[in-house]
Amino acid sequence: MIKESHLAADTASYRKVVPAGDYWMHIVKKGETFRILDLEGNQAADTLFFNADDPHERYSACDTIREQGNVFLTSGTVLLSDFCRPMLTVTADTVGRHDTLGGACATESNTVRYALEKFAMHACRDSFLLAVAENEHYGLDKRDIAHNINFFMNVPVTAEGGLTFADGLSAPGKYVEMRAEMDVIVLISNCPQLNNPCNAYNPTPVEVLIWDAGA
Repeated sequence: MIKESHLAADTASYRKVVPAGDYWMHIVKKGETFRILDLEGNQAADTLFFNADDPHERYSACDTIREQGNVFLTSGTVLLSDFCRPMLTVTADTVGRHDTLGGACATESNTVRYALEKFAMHACRDSFLLAVAENEHYGLDKRDIAHNINFFMNVPVTAEGGLTFADGLSAPGKYVEMRAEMDVIVLISNCPQLNNPCNAYNPTPVEVLIWDAGA
C-alpha cells in the first residue's frame, strides 16, 4: 500500500549515501525511524536485521509472511524476528511492495541464473560477509547471514508458485521507511548485480536517513 511519509529529509539526524556494491551497517535505536531512499530508481537493497542486544535473534521471513498473510512487504507490515517479536514496522512506502522470498545474490546463484563465467562477479552475499568480518564488535559471523529482505526488488510469484525476476517497480526518489520496535543492527548490501532486470542492469546508489524517536 502506497503511503507517504510526514518526515522531511532535512530534519534527519543522520544521512549516508551507499554506493552500488557497498554495504551499510548501523544500529537503529528503538523508536527511531530510518528510510532507504532509491536515488536513481530500480535499485535493490538487500537487508538483514538483528536484535542489537542479542544478535542471535534476527528477522524471520517465515514468521513475517505467516503472520501478515502476504509474501510482499509494504506500509503497515510488522517485521518479526525468529522469536516472533516485532523488530520494525513499515510506516511509509512509496513503492508498494518489496520482496522477502528471492534471497541475496551469491557467486554460486549467479552461475545458476546466468552463466558459469559469472561466478567471479561481486554479489550481495560477499558484501554481507565483508561487513561482518570488518565489524566484529557486532558479534556476527557468516552463520548469521540468513533470510534477507530485498527492498525495491520485484519478484512476482507465478500461478504455479514459482518465482520470477522482473523489472523493478521503484523509480528515482521512491523510498521505504521503518520505525524500530527494538534496538536493531541493520545490514544493507546495495546490490551490485549487473544481470538482473530488477535494477535495470545498472546498479546505483541508495541513501539511508535516520530520524530520532518522536520525530
